[in-house]
Amino acid sequence: MPVRQQIENLYTDHHGWLLAWLRRRVGCGHRAADLAQDTFVRLLASRDALLGVQQPRAYLTAVAKRLLVDRSRRQVIEQAYLADLALAASAQAGAPSPEEILLAVQALEEISAALEGLPDKVREAFLRHYLDEQTQARIAEDMQVSKRTIQNYLVRALLHCRTASSQMPMLP
Repeated sequence: MPVRQQIENLYTDHHGWLLAWLRRRVGCGHRAADLAQDTFVRLLASRDALLGVQQPRAYLTAVAKRLLVDRSRRQVIEQAYLADLALAASAQAGAPSPEEILLAVQALEEISAALEGLPDKVREAFLRHYLDEQTQARIAEDMQVSKRTIQNYLVRALLHCRTASSQMPMLP
């Protein structure tokens, strides 16, 4: 019997059974239909494999099981890839753009330049309060001055930065 006729007979005799078997295995009629089709496509691709098949259902089952394993491996890889993509996307969602980074760096350089014109104690109080987020009381205790002195230092530093920024050229 020609190979084509063997495949047709195999399909008509066993497709329904294979589809039902796969549906029980995967729990989804659409996936089962896809796998059944892929099983017969694989048979078409390897026509010589049909020669001498004694147990067609066992052979179809073996091919279908290999396809199930292949699909599950591919699904694991796809899920890992999608998880990595989601992780990368969420990490980038909060990340500033290159333009925002440049503007922040330029602003920090301007603030740094403005702070250079301040006395050391005023600059130290400003940096500790606004960058290190220390309380005014803590800074006053460490610098051995009153809290009111620290408040004056901070006002002085802010006014100095405001004056310096109004004198700087605007960015394009």
